[in-house]
Amino acid sequence: MTASWRLAVSTLGMPGIPVRDSVRVAAEHGCHGLEIRVHPDEEVRLGLPSSRWTTVRAQVEDGGVVLACLAGYAKVCAPGPDGPVVAELRALVDLASGLGAPAVRVFPGGVDGGVGRALERIGAVLPDLRDSGVRLLVETHDSHPTGEAALRLVEPFADPELVAVLWDAVHPWRAGERPARTRRVLGEHLGYFQVKDVAEGSPTPVPPGEGAVPLEECAEVLRSWSGWVSLEWERAWYPGIAPLPAPLRAARTWFERWRPRV
Repeated sequence: MTASWRLAVSTLGMPGIPVRDSVRVAAEHGCHGLEIRVHPDEEVRLGLPSSRWTTVRAQVEDGGVVLACLAGYAKVCAPGPDGPVVAELRALVDLASGLGAPAVRVFPGGVDGGVGRALERIGAVLPDLRDSGVRLLVETHDSHPTGEAALRLVEPFADPELVAVLWDAVHPWRAGERPARTRRVLGEHLGYFQVKDVAEGSPTPVPPGEGAVPLEECAEVLRSWSGWVSLEWERAWYPGIAPLPAPLRAARTWFERWRPRV
């Protein structure tokens, strides 16, 4: 199969902006898709009435893009009872299915590892994933920042079409895992890639290509892979950084330079 990428942008870089306007920004910058943040501060949140699902879905489709992913905040390894986490996972999957999103992003969120807890919780929603056709993506983040660590949370399910890893470009590199190793250990379990950049020793985002993250190395090892490449510009957490258009233009330049050519 010929490798191919599709470019998306996360609404994390457009905090408080309605979906209709986020779609317009994505389309104007040549994106194929939109990654929607699911958060109480945003239009799309858990508990969004199902009567609104059709409206949101139509706004995306009418804008000429598609939904790439819903970015949720469930923490599959978090200490505490399983019930609330499983309920949040189910709500995310249900929302994704209703909006037509093919995947949901979640975090590890562990304190003492929590692999067993994660496997129990993800296992509990496998029927929901199968029935809806939604894929669960565990991000390389917090307690499991590397590809090697995140793989332990998804590999036991042996079905990358249902449960896979979202590779955030910053966290594995910051934890000392080079892109070639991240790609190698994830193998078929790589489900999504977020392009991001930061300066050495700083958590503050900078436009792709202006920081120290080895994005060229990431691109080289991803050129045989097919999937979504999404810019996550963390303006919701860093309100002083530049508005989205500048980093999105930089991400588009990186994307066009490195994307596989048919």
